[in-house]
Amino acid sequence: MTQAQTPETQQLIETAHALADAARAAILPVFRGADLSIENKLDGGFDPVTVADKAAERAMRAILAERRPDDGILGEEYGHAEGTSGWTWVLDPIDGTRAFMAGAPTWGVLIAVSDEAGPKFGIVDQPYIGERFCGGFGLSTYSGPMGDRPLGTRATRDLSDAVIMTTFPEVGTPDEMGAFQRVAEKCKLTRYGMDCYAYALIAAGQIDLVIEAGLNAYDIQAPMAVIEAAGGIVTDWNGNPAHNGGQVIAAANADIHAQALAAIQKR
Repeated sequence: MTQAQTPETQQLIETAHALADAARAAILPVFRGADLSIENKLDGGFDPVTVADKAAERAMRAILAERRPDDGILGEEYGHAEGTSGWTWVLDPIDGTRAFMAGAPTWGVLIAVSDEAGPKFGIVDQPYIGERFCGGFGLSTYSGPMGDRPLGTRATRDLSDAVIMTTFPEVGTPDEMGAFQRVAEKCKLTRYGMDCYAYALIAAGQIDLVIEAGLNAYDIQAPMAVIEAAGGIVTDWNGNPAHNGGQVIAAANADIHAQALAAIQKR
């Protein structure tokens, strides 16, 4: 165990990996299947959910019921269950369901374990590629086709050298889109459509910024834990805690974060 770990936190880490393994097993047989079942959760819009989303969250909840029955759970598909331990598992079984539908491997399984102040450990898992990004309790690790290695963010110091990503070109409201564009026009490269994988790329030292709006807690808590453990910063657009979602900026380091915030807040 590392200095930051105790027997309980070690158990939490082991449980998080067990959840990720179970989600992989539930999801992979369905990915790119010809008969993928899709439902729309949103009247007057499109918010898809698949059989894989539901199966993965059920599999994770079953493990928690066995291993950690006193913990709370906040999941995208099956809601919030109160706990008594002070720990809450924040689960997004497939972040990027639209990408999943399209067969693009930018979706991922998001798992965070949090207390009242926010996430303390997180996993961003991409089952199809076989990549797992972990952070918290003194750990910051990657495992996958490139082997096992530590994570670490980039040292880029100016927006003119930065790579920025977001999922949707429209970002959110027209005002939110304008705020994003004020940052993006100062950056070297802008890419779209990466879902949770973009956050993992910050932790892996590949990009510098992700800016999004309209997020839920289960969208950001796992990426937040992974990025912060790797040396990055995640806040809302005012520099405040972002673990409840909303408008989120994730940055590789303090310099890039400060410059991006200044551009966002400029009127």
